[in-house]
Amino acid sequence: MEIYLMQHGQAVSDQEDPARPLSRAGVEQIQLSAKAIQRIGLTFDVMICSPKRRSHQTAALVAEAIRYPYSDILESDTVLPKAEPEELLQKMAQMIGDKILVVGHLPHLSRLVSHMFGCSGELVHFENGALVCINKASDKNILTAVMPAEQMRLIGKS
Repeated sequence: MEIYLMQHGQAVSDQEDPARPLSRAGVEQIQLSAKAIQRIGLTFDVMICSPKRRSHQTAALVAEAIRYPYSDILESDTVLPKAEPEELLQKMAQMIGDKILVVGHLPHLSRLVSHMFGCSGELVHFENGALVCINKASDKNILTAVMPAEQMRLIGKS
């Protein structure tokens, strides 16, 4: 199974809107990341995001770029910022599909990667719109790609 992880795009502040949707810059940022995903030929069997608006908006922009059915995007509390990594891993183990995109938040994404590799601390630095890929096998996990936001932006623009 290939697990792709993406932190939602830049959101507006709590003061501007308590629901914290994507900012205009965040929408542009994710549109470029989504275009990069489309250009490198990635597709996903499953897309899962948190119920928070910025996460769902990010997933929807990616879905639009790769022609993934918007109605098939799964929302789950297992992707919320303070959720336990094991809960999401158990949920993914029940899913049908070899390629899963998880659109989530910090600190959850960092904790998930650290948990998968049995270490403490930050193993991978996440940025809004960056993409991380982990190949999850039954006996081991392999970090196969880390595409920083700047790299995604450049690929999306070209």
